[in-house]
Amino acid sequence: MTPVNPILQANTKPGDPQLRALADKMESQFLSVMLKSAGLGEPPEAFGGGAGESQFSSFLVAEYADATVKAGGIGLSEAIYNALVRAKET
Repeated sequence: MTPVNPILQANTKPGDPQLRALADKMESQFLSVMLKSAGLGEPPEAFGGGAGESQFSSFLVAEYADATVKAGGIGLSEAIYNALVRAKET
């Protein structure tokens, strides 16, 4: 039995904005993880915002990642998009 991939089964065309949006979302998720690993969003040691700050810092990091992608990103989105188009064509 071959695995079913809902991304590739969608009725999309190579220039379809649905694939572009998916690629942008994947780049944003990657950047979010990388920014968090780099320490962005961690509360400072002294005079931190408490439990609330640590709970909501992931939203701030996600917004930074989204803004980075909207500003042009790091090029990962284009590579993902091209891979999705090639996978769809096969």
